[in-house]
Amino acid sequence: MTRKAISPLRQRMIDDMTMRRMASKTQQGYIRAVKSFADFFGRSPDKATAEDVRRFHVHLAKTMGRIPTMNATMTALKFFFGVTLGRRDVVDGIPFAREPRKLPVVLTTDEVARLLAAAANLKYRAALSLAYATGLRVSEVVALKVTDIDSKRMVVRVDEGKGSKDRYVMLSPHLLHLLRQWWKELEPEVWLFPGYNDRHMSARQLHRICQETAKRAGIKKRVSPHTLRHSFATHLLERGIDIRLIQAMLGHKKLDTTTLYTHVAVTTVSNVASPLDALFEGMKPPA
Repeated sequence: MTRKAISPLRQRMIDDMTMRRMASKTQQGYIRAVKSFADFFGRSPDKATAEDVRRFHVHLAKTMGRIPTMNATMTALKFFFGVTLGRRDVVDGIPFAREPRKLPVVLTTDEVARLLAAAANLKYRAALSLAYATGLRVSEVVALKVTDIDSKRMVVRVDEGKGSKDRYVMLSPHLLHLLRQWWKELEPEVWLFPGYNDRHMSARQLHRICQETAKRAGIKKRVSPHTLRHSFATHLLERGIDIRLIQAMLGHKKLDTTTLYTHVAVTTVSNVASPLDALFEGMKPPA
């Protein structure tokens, strides 16, 4: 069976992404987006004008429901025209839709405890506990190796997280004890949470595990591994941990992303004295 030949234009774009060490998943998404535009355009995409890209954008706005997906498609086209083709005339005309900023779903500490207790087995409990205890993204949790757990320094190494950046997060004694129990049960050699075909557990599998466990625990909220990440950040903020330290542990590039959790940190908000109370300082509130 022969491999389908790659056009010089596509190969150039792949080379441009490879030079910038973009993640394989990102590269695949960019290629799909350019192909989608080419199918809409009906000709080689390098022949397109700014008006052609605009028509495609209008088409996406009418047919594509999710704003993040539409913006991701336009980001790919911006790379293709700006980097691969050097067409600033096209890039400058690419706008992005503003996405409504919704507050994340956060579990209470009691709900987290119930979730972890409801895990079907030790592997699932260890994976979900790690997600909450470290605030890692689901892709980072499943890709951890046994050697990433540093019990001497009490940290977890995240190797090439989002943006291909390494970082460290804390390793709690309770989590270390749980991970040692899990290691003794299976003795994984490479991946901390092995999957099939010598690969690690998939992100999709951990999503399914989390949802099934939440249902078993009787939690009515929509729960995913990312909910545990949101809960990690919010609970740390409520305990008075500096927001810049939380930003570093989450691997956020911008502090603005982390400050979203200030809107859901209930304990922090409830501890703020209202200016109304200052007006009646020293007086007992009415019964």
